[in-house]
Amino acid sequence: MFQEDIFYKGGEHAVLMLPGLSSTPLEMRPVAKALHRDGYTVSVPHIEGYGLGSPCTHWREWIAAARAKYRELRDTHETVSLCGLSMGATLSLAVAEEEPDVTAISVLAVTLVYDGWTIPLAYPLLDLLYHLPFGNRYRYYEKAPFGLKNERLRARVEKSMSMHDASEIGSASLPIEHLYNARRLASHVRNRLDRVTADCLIVHAVDDDTASPHNARIVYNGVSSEVKQKCLLGESYHILTMDNERETVADETRRFFRDAVARRTGAATTETRIISKALLRAKRREAAA
Repeated sequence: MFQEDIFYKGGEHAVLMLPGLSSTPLEMRPVAKALHRDGYTVSVPHIEGYGLGSPCTHWREWIAAARAKYRELRDTHETVSLCGLSMGATLSLAVAEEEPDVTAISVLAVTLVYDGWTIPLAYPLLDLLYHLPFGNRYRYYEKAPFGLKNERLRARVEKSMSMHDASEIGSASLPIEHLYNARRLASHVRNRLDRVTADCLIVHAVDDDTASPHNARIVYNGVSSEVKQKCLLGESYHILTMDNERETVADETRRFFRDAVARRTGAATTETRIISKALLRAKRREAAA
């Protein structure tokens, strides 16, 4: 019930959105709706072998499937931008590394290294475990806070996890094969970040429980984008598209995409940018650091 694609028909400018590993299009819906209200055509596909409910495929197949979705939009729209969450942000970077005509990319809670404060200390040994006999039986079980600082949303997700073994943010547990391939994808992307030339917005939570802000620094310092911005948020954890600052995430993404499209097409933009109090606080923290 969670795997259905989301597609909002809009104008000539499109956005491809990629959810996190073994997750669902629903976790991108709040930002997808905001972009659609701004006139974009928005596609949030379920990718077999990567998304919830399908046997794991090779990480290169994830890239190929995401690129195919990108090209479908590129064939019918004037511009296409990318937006990804968590490992979906990493996958978005992989697409941008291969597709030089990507207009812009919004990288939300990018995960190149699983180094957040809820990640087990033994996690670096995952590759060794994967190659051991019976290692393929290992599963990583999601636990509170489930990437959510908002307690009401966290309780809803926890209830769904217990009833359905899944929720809109994905599976209640991750097989080791998914994690192993995710690590391979992250290594591949990290080694080729300089191939990303699209305008790049990087949004990350200071207290991300899955991937620390170090991941955001790696991307910011590694991409070759002439226009790049980094935004740190202080009232969310990992699932930025659903947590307390989801409106800020949506506003910053649509503003960044609007400006990128204007630069690409030569169109003028007159919309006034609205900055939330939470974002102002986050920017002051970033400046002080």
